[in-house]
Amino acid sequence: MMKTLLIFSCYLMVATLVSGDGRITVDEKISLEGVWELQNQQMYEDGVVSETMENENGYRQVKIYSKGKVMWTRNDPSDSNEWFGYGTYSIKNGMLEERLEYASGPMMKIVDTTQVFLFELHIEKKEYQQIQLDDEGNRFHGESYTRVE
Repeated sequence: MMKTLLIFSCYLMVATLVSGDGRITVDEKISLEGVWELQNQQMYEDGVVSETMENENGYRQVKIYSKGKVMWTRNDPSDSNEWFGYGTYSIKNGMLEERLEYASGPMMKIVDTTQVFLFELHIEKKEYQQIQLDDEGNRFHGESYTRVE
């Protein structure tokens, strides 16, 4: 009986870690709540990173997640546009979904056609990565963040 219970418990642990598509889901004990700063961006080719772009010349991007809400802001000294957005977020089956409610002028032009942003999510206690997928489910752009607070 004890052996059966142990095997069943192990099965449940594995089943909760691996989603139906084989991706590892987010550890529910690690929270996205807090302040995060962009460290770099990645471009993908054939599912692997082909280029990593570091922040340069004062470029900064910060995201704040709190109680189902998300706010992000970007400062790029080489761009006179203001970039920020506010909305809601949720995490399900290893995917981060952000729904913008309002944003700066340049971002609203994008939001007019894309209000929901869906990312593959990889999170640890002090860093996370969000990866955009194309219509066929292929990775094409990623962003890596570290926890500020």
